[in-house]
Amino acid sequence: MGQGLARGSHSLSHPQVRHTPAVPAWGGGGCVLGCLPADPSPRSAVAQGTQLLELDCQRTRDGVVVVSHDQNLQRQAGQDQNIRELDYADLPPYRDPLEVTFSPGAFSHGSDRRIPRLEEIFQKFPNVPVNVEIKQDDEELIRQVADLVRRYRRSHITVWASFQSKILEKCRAANPDMPYIFSVQRGLLLLLLYYTGLLPFVRLPESFLQFPLPSIINRCRRTPGSHGQEGAWSQDSWVLPSSGRGGEAWELGVLLWVLNEEKDFEEAFSYGVSGVMSDYPTLLRHYLDTHPPPGQDTTEE
Repeated sequence: MGQGLARGSHSLSHPQVRHTPAVPAWGGGGCVLGCLPADPSPRSAVAQGTQLLELDCQRTRDGVVVVSHDQNLQRQAGQDQNIRELDYADLPPYRDPLEVTFSPGAFSHGSDRRIPRLEEIFQKFPNVPVNVEIKQDDEELIRQVADLVRRYRRSHITVWASFQSKILEKCRAANPDMPYIFSVQRGLLLLLLYYTGLLPFVRLPESFLQFPLPSIINRCRRTPGSHGQEGAWSQDSWVLPSSGRGGEAWELGVLLWVLNEEKDFEEAFSYGVSGVMSDYPTLLRHYLDTHPPPGQDTTEE
Protein backbone atom coordinates (compact mmCIF):
# COMPACT_ATOMS: atom_id res chain seq x y z
CA MET A 1 0.00 0.00 0.00
CA GLY A 2 1.46 3.31 -1.07
CA GLN A 3 4.86 4.54 0.10
CA GLY A 4 6.98 5.31 3.09
CA LEU A 5 8.05 8.40 4.91
CA ALA A 6 9.01 9.09 8.44
CA ARG A 7 8.49 11.64 11.05
CA GLY A 8 9.48 11.74 14.64
CA SER A 9 8.34 14.23 17.21
CA HIS A 10 8.20 14.69 20.95
CA SER A 11 5.80 16.56 23.23
CA LEU A 12 4.11 18.31 20.32
CA SER A 13 1.76 21.15 21.01
CA HIS A 14 -1.66 19.56 20.81
CA PRO A 15 -2.04 17.65 24.08
CA GLN A 16 -3.31 14.46 22.43
CA VAL A 17 -0.71 14.48 19.65
CA ARG A 18 2.41 13.51 21.53
CA HIS A 19 5.42 11.60 20.22
CA THR A 20 8.80 10.29 21.12
CA PRO A 21 11.69 12.08 19.39
CA ALA A 22 11.81 11.67 15.62
CA VAL A 23 10.41 8.24 15.13
CA PRO A 24 9.41 6.85 11.71
CA ALA A 25 6.01 7.51 10.16
CA TRP A 26 4.26 6.58 6.95
CA GLY A 27 2.94 8.82 4.21
CA GLY A 28 0.84 8.12 1.19
CA GLY A 29 1.48 8.49 -2.49
CA GLY A 30 5.23 8.34 -2.27
CA CYS A 31 7.92 10.07 -0.24
CA VAL A 32 6.73 13.49 0.76
CA LEU A 33 6.02 14.14 -2.91
CA GLY A 34 4.72 10.73 -3.83
CA CYS A 35 6.87 7.62 -4.29
CA LEU A 36 6.68 3.94 -3.53
CA PRO A 37 7.88 3.05 -0.07
CA ALA A 38 11.53 2.79 0.75
CA ASP A 39 10.12 0.81 3.66
CA PRO A 40 7.41 -1.20 1.94
CA SER A 41 4.29 -0.46 3.96
CA PRO A 42 2.81 1.69 6.70
CA ARG A 43 2.78 -1.39 8.91
CA SER A 44 6.54 -1.68 8.45
CA ALA A 45 7.00 1.96 9.42
CA VAL A 46 4.70 1.66 12.43
CA ALA A 47 6.67 -1.39 13.52
CA GLN A 48 9.74 0.88 13.61
CA GLY A 49 8.03 3.11 16.16
CA THR A 50 6.03 5.40 13.91
CA GLN A 51 3.93 7.87 15.84
CA LEU A 52 2.74 10.22 13.10
CA LEU A 53 1.63 9.34 9.56
CA GLU A 54 2.03 12.13 7.00
CA LEU A 55 -0.07 11.92 3.86
CA ASP A 56 -1.75 13.93 1.10
CA CYS A 57 -5.31 13.46 -0.09
CA GLN A 58 -7.11 13.70 -3.44
CA ARG A 59 -10.69 12.85 -4.49
CA THR A 60 -11.66 10.52 -7.32
CA ARG A 61 -14.49 11.11 -9.80
CA ASP A 62 -16.77 8.82 -7.81
CA GLY A 63 -16.01 10.61 -4.55
CA VAL A 64 -13.43 8.35 -2.91
CA VAL A 65 -10.78 10.12 -0.80
CA VAL A 66 -7.42 8.60 -1.69
CA VAL A 67 -3.88 9.01 -0.42
CA SER A 68 -1.73 10.56 -3.15
CA HIS A 69 0.58 13.56 -3.30
CA ASP A 70 0.05 14.20 -7.01
CA GLN A 71 -3.27 15.03 -8.62
CA ASN A 72 -1.84 14.04 -12.02
CA LEU A 73 -0.79 10.40 -12.31
CA GLN A 74 2.00 10.77 -14.89
CA ARG A 75 4.99 10.90 -12.56
CA GLN A 76 3.93 8.29 -10.05
CA ALA A 77 1.95 5.91 -12.26
CA GLY A 78 2.92 6.70 -15.88
CA GLN A 79 -0.60 7.73 -16.88
CA ASP A 80 -1.27 11.33 -17.91
CA GLN A 81 -4.64 11.72 -16.23
CA ASN A 82 -5.89 13.44 -13.10
CA ILE A 83 -7.24 11.46 -10.18
CA ARG A 84 -10.44 13.50 -10.20
CA GLU A 85 -11.10 12.29 -13.78
CA LEU A 86 -11.12 8.59 -12.82
CA ASP A 87 -13.22 6.33 -10.63
CA TYR A 88 -11.35 4.67 -7.80
CA ALA A 89 -11.54 1.24 -9.43
CA ASP A 90 -9.79 2.62 -12.52
CA LEU A 91 -6.80 4.17 -10.78
CA PRO A 92 -3.50 2.69 -12.03
CA PRO A 93 -0.90 1.26 -9.62
CA TYR A 94 2.28 3.11 -8.73
CA ARG A 95 5.33 2.66 -10.93
CA ASP A 96 7.80 0.05 -9.82
CA PRO A 97 10.55 1.05 -9.50
CA LEU A 98 9.87 4.70 -8.74
CA GLU A 99 12.55 7.31 -8.06
CA VAL A 100 12.63 8.68 -4.53
CA THR A 101 12.11 12.42 -4.97
CA PHE A 102 14.42 13.58 -2.21
CA SER A 103 17.07 10.95 -2.89
CA PRO A 104 18.00 11.55 -6.55
CA GLY A 105 19.18 8.36 -8.20
CA ALA A 106 17.56 6.12 -5.57
CA PHE A 107 14.56 3.97 -6.44
CA SER A 108 11.98 2.25 -4.29
CA HIS A 109 9.93 -0.90 -4.78
CA GLY A 110 6.76 -2.23 -3.25
CA SER A 111 4.63 -5.34 -3.49
CA ASP A 112 1.34 -3.53 -2.89
CA ARG A 113 1.24 -0.67 -5.40
CA ARG A 114 -2.39 0.34 -5.01
CA ILE A 115 -3.33 3.94 -4.31
CA PRO A 116 -4.94 3.53 -0.88
CA ARG A 117 -8.08 5.11 0.48
CA LEU A 118 -7.83 7.45 3.47
CA GLU A 119 -10.45 5.37 5.25
CA GLU A 120 -8.14 2.34 5.05
CA ILE A 121 -5.47 4.26 6.94
CA PHE A 122 -7.95 5.26 9.66
CA GLN A 123 -9.19 1.68 9.93
CA LYS A 124 -5.77 0.04 10.12
CA PHE A 125 -4.13 2.63 12.37
CA PRO A 126 -6.91 3.90 14.66
CA ASN A 127 -4.58 5.17 17.39
CA VAL A 128 -1.76 6.61 15.27
CA PRO A 129 -1.82 10.39 14.72
CA VAL A 130 -2.18 11.40 11.06
CA ASN A 131 -1.15 14.62 9.33
CA VAL A 132 -3.55 15.15 6.38
CA GLU A 133 -2.41 17.67 3.77
CA ILE A 134 -4.98 19.21 1.44
CA LYS A 135 -3.37 20.68 -1.69
CA GLN A 136 -6.44 21.29 -3.85
CA ASP A 137 -8.99 24.01 -3.06
CA ASP A 138 -11.74 21.38 -3.10
CA GLU A 139 -14.51 22.00 -0.57
CA GLU A 140 -16.09 18.58 -1.13
CA LEU A 141 -12.74 16.87 -0.45
CA ILE A 142 -12.32 18.90 2.72
CA ARG A 143 -15.86 18.03 3.85
CA GLN A 144 -15.29 14.32 3.20
CA VAL A 145 -12.00 14.29 5.11
CA ALA A 146 -13.63 16.10 8.03
CA ASP A 147 -16.52 13.61 8.02
CA LEU A 148 -14.15 10.62 7.99
CA VAL A 149 -12.18 12.07 10.90
CA ARG A 150 -15.38 12.50 12.90
CA ARG A 151 -16.70 9.06 11.94
CA TYR A 152 -13.56 7.43 13.31
CA ARG A 153 -13.50 9.75 16.34
CA ARG A 154 -9.96 10.93 15.74
CA SER A 155 -10.23 14.73 15.63
CA HIS A 156 -7.81 14.96 18.55
CA ILE A 157 -5.09 12.98 16.71
CA THR A 158 -5.55 14.17 13.13
CA VAL A 159 -3.81 17.33 11.90
CA TRP A 160 -5.02 19.66 9.14
CA ALA A 161 -2.16 20.64 6.83
CA SER A 162 -2.04 23.08 3.91
CA PHE A 163 0.45 25.77 3.07
CA GLN A 164 -2.32 27.97 1.65
CA SER A 165 -4.23 30.08 4.17
CA LYS A 166 -7.41 30.03 2.08
CA ILE A 167 -7.53 26.22 2.08
CA LEU A 168 -6.55 25.94 5.72
CA GLU A 169 -9.38 28.28 6.74
CA LYS A 170 -11.88 26.00 4.99
CA CYS A 171 -10.35 22.99 6.70
CA ARG A 172 -10.68 24.59 10.10
CA ALA A 173 -14.29 25.52 9.39
CA ALA A 174 -15.07 21.92 8.38
CA ASN A 175 -13.63 20.51 11.62
CA PRO A 176 -12.39 23.08 14.13
CA ASP A 177 -11.49 20.41 16.67
CA MET A 178 -8.44 19.27 14.69
CA PRO A 179 -5.01 20.85 15.34
CA TYR A 180 -3.37 22.48 12.30
CA ILE A 181 -0.09 23.72 10.87
CA PHE A 182 1.17 27.17 9.90
CA SER A 183 0.33 28.27 6.37
CA VAL A 184 3.03 30.13 4.43
CA GLN A 185 1.40 33.47 5.23
CA ARG A 186 1.12 32.68 8.92
CA GLY A 187 4.69 31.40 8.88
CA LEU A 188 5.84 34.81 7.65
CA LEU A 189 3.93 36.41 10.51
CA LEU A 190 5.70 34.02 12.88
CA LEU A 191 9.06 35.17 11.50
CA LEU A 192 8.08 38.81 11.94
CA LEU A 193 7.04 38.22 15.54
CA TYR A 194 10.25 36.32 16.22
CA TYR A 195 12.60 38.95 14.82
CA THR A 196 10.75 41.83 16.49
CA GLY A 197 10.83 40.09 19.86
CA LEU A 198 7.04 39.97 20.12
CA LEU A 199 6.63 36.21 19.78
CA PRO A 200 6.48 35.50 23.55
CA PHE A 201 3.54 37.94 23.87
CA VAL A 202 1.34 36.60 21.07
CA ARG A 203 -0.83 33.51 21.37
CA LEU A 204 -0.52 31.36 18.25
CA PRO A 205 -3.28 28.77 17.72
CA GLU A 206 -1.24 26.64 15.30
CA SER A 207 0.22 23.39 16.61
CA PHE A 208 2.93 22.62 14.05
CA LEU A 209 5.54 24.37 11.93
CA GLN A 210 6.64 22.22 8.97
CA PHE A 211 9.24 23.15 6.38
CA PRO A 212 12.14 21.66 4.37
CA LEU A 213 15.69 21.33 5.60
CA PRO A 214 17.55 23.92 3.45
CA SER A 215 20.42 21.59 2.57
CA ILE A 216 17.87 19.15 1.11
CA ILE A 217 16.48 21.86 -1.16
CA ASN A 218 19.99 22.76 -2.29
CA ARG A 219 20.71 19.10 -3.05
CA CYS A 220 17.54 18.69 -5.10
CA ARG A 221 18.26 21.90 -7.02
CA ARG A 222 21.54 20.39 -8.24
CA THR A 223 19.89 17.37 -9.82
CA PRO A 224 19.31 17.17 -13.61
CA GLY A 225 16.09 18.85 -14.63
CA SER A 226 15.83 20.89 -11.45
CA HIS A 227 15.29 24.62 -11.51
CA GLY A 228 16.78 27.52 -9.60
CA GLN A 229 20.24 28.38 -8.40
CA GLU A 230 22.51 26.07 -6.47
CA GLY A 231 22.74 27.14 -2.86
CA ALA A 232 19.61 29.26 -3.11
CA TRP A 233 18.87 28.41 0.53
CA SER A 234 21.36 29.34 3.20
CA GLN A 235 21.45 27.87 6.68
CA ASP A 236 22.35 31.32 7.93
CA SER A 237 19.04 32.68 6.63
CA TRP A 238 16.71 30.66 8.86
CA VAL A 239 17.32 31.45 12.49
CA LEU A 240 13.76 30.72 13.60
CA PRO A 241 13.68 27.06 12.56
CA SER A 242 16.81 26.48 14.60
CA SER A 243 14.84 27.74 17.58
CA GLY A 244 13.03 24.43 17.96
CA ARG A 245 13.89 24.71 21.65
CA GLY A 246 12.04 28.02 21.76
CA GLY A 247 9.23 26.40 19.82
CA GLU A 248 8.91 23.80 22.53
CA ALA A 249 8.63 26.60 25.08
CA TRP A 250 5.44 27.64 23.25
CA GLU A 251 4.45 23.99 22.79
CA LEU A 252 5.01 24.20 19.05
CA GLY A 253 5.99 21.10 17.08
CA VAL A 254 8.78 21.96 14.61
CA LEU A 255 9.19 19.32 11.89
CA LEU A 256 11.69 19.18 8.98
CA TRP A 257 11.39 17.29 5.69
CA VAL A 258 12.59 15.26 3.83
CA LEU A 259 15.69 13.73 5.41
CA ASN A 260 17.09 10.48 4.01
CA GLU A 261 20.70 10.42 5.20
CA GLU A 262 22.30 10.24 8.62
CA LYS A 263 24.11 13.54 8.08
CA ASP A 264 20.71 15.18 7.56
CA PHE A 265 19.32 13.67 10.76
CA GLU A 266 22.34 14.96 12.65
CA GLU A 267 21.98 18.45 11.20
CA ALA A 268 18.25 18.60 11.91
CA PHE A 269 18.52 17.56 15.53
CA SER A 270 21.40 19.95 16.09
CA TYR A 271 18.82 22.72 15.62
CA GLY A 272 16.69 21.30 18.42
CA VAL A 273 13.66 20.55 16.23
CA SER A 274 10.85 18.31 17.43
CA GLY A 275 11.14 15.78 14.64
CA VAL A 276 11.88 14.95 11.04
CA MET A 277 10.31 13.25 8.03
CA SER A 278 12.14 10.64 6.00
CA ASP A 279 11.50 8.18 3.18
CA TYR A 280 13.52 5.61 5.18
CA PRO A 281 11.88 4.94 8.57
CA THR A 282 14.22 2.04 9.32
CA LEU A 283 17.30 4.21 8.78
CA LEU A 284 15.83 6.94 10.94
CA ARG A 285 14.93 4.43 13.66
CA HIS A 286 18.50 3.10 13.63
CA TYR A 287 19.89 6.62 13.90
CA LEU A 288 17.65 7.42 16.87
CA ASP A 289 18.59 4.23 18.62
CA THR A 290 22.30 4.99 18.24
CA HIS A 291 22.10 8.79 18.63
CA PRO A 292 19.40 9.59 21.20
CA PRO A 293 18.78 13.37 21.40
CA PRO A 294 20.52 14.84 24.46
CA GLY A 295 18.30 15.07 27.50
CA GLN A 296 15.36 13.34 25.82
CA ASP A 297 13.75 10.09 26.83
CA THR A 298 13.58 7.71 23.88
CA THR A 299 11.18 5.34 25.60
CA GLU A 300 8.10 5.11 23.41
CA GLU A 301 4.83 6.21 24.90
